[in-house]
Amino acid sequence: MPQKLTSEELLALAGEVLEIESRAVESLRVRLDANFVAACELCLDTPGRIVVTGMGKSGHIGSKIAATLASTGTPGFFMHPAEASHGDLGMITGQDVLLAVSYSGETDEIVTILPRVKRMGAKLLSMTGNPASTLAKAADVHLDVSVTEEACPLNLAPTASTTATLAMGDALAVALLKIRGFTAEDFAMSHPSGSLGKRLLTRVADVMRTADALPKVRPEVRLRDGLMEMTEKGLGMTAIVDEQDKILGIFTDGDLRRALDAGVDVHGTPMREIMHENCKTTTSGVLAAEAVHLMETNKITSLLVADDDGCLIGALNIHDLFRAGIM
Repeated sequence: MPQKLTSEELLALAGEVLEIESRAVESLRVRLDANFVAACELCLDTPGRIVVTGMGKSGHIGSKIAATLASTGTPGFFMHPAEASHGDLGMITGQDVLLAVSYSGETDEIVTILPRVKRMGAKLLSMTGNPASTLAKAADVHLDVSVTEEACPLNLAPTASTTATLAMGDALAVALLKIRGFTAEDFAMSHPSGSLGKRLLTRVADVMRTADALPKVRPEVRLRDGLMEMTEKGLGMTAIVDEQDKILGIFTDGDLRRALDAGVDVHGTPMREIMHENCKTTTSGVLAAEAVHLMETNKITSLLVADDDGCLIGALNIHDLFRAGIM
């Protein structure tokens, strides 16, 4: 029969689970030793990939470890141990490291493929909760992820043990990341569709308006014609440029409101009299995220893009950056 628990009992149970799992991770920290250093060196020395394998819950954890390694500069992938005996062993070469995850260290599907892995010359790194197990003894390097208890009230379902294994995998991946000098830009290269990737890879040149889409007028043009240019190009502003397209100033929707409040003659006032000189500009090679920062700092919504000579080559506004996923 299902038990009816009060809110207090549910919170206490959740707190107990988190406490048990936090102790499991803490126990790994105090047990870190030369084996972890050896594991890092083994992964760094391999000319191939890190092939991660595991069965059941260990397989799910192994899949996450493989994904973390691959996205942080250590080429790796997950291989299902049951499929390995039916052809997938061809994924492994003698240049690779097999990272085998099994809490018992006796998982049949993994133990079965060990002789073949050894014969092909691949190195073996294991994570188990039993240093005396078959897998641990066969490994070139073994990492002990044992826990004193599971968070499951029956002490059966893998809970604290899987958390500890995942944490050890993260520790390995981060250590390798640091040693390899993996940077935020490197991370972005393997995550081009993510928000971080877009912020670190997208440059102003990728999002700016150019050519006929650029709003620009000469300084002698009357305000009414400047407004027509702004309306046609739809950027909420126009650049004021000379005959060589050198930027002289900018006029925005906000400037228009202020001009109308001041009673400026729309039909007779030239743009040179109402434009903002010394306006903020950017260059095409800077990161779009830097353009966002410049706009936020100066509380503006549009930017002109200039070349090294100060000539207009592009323009963008906050909506362009939103569409590009930079904001």
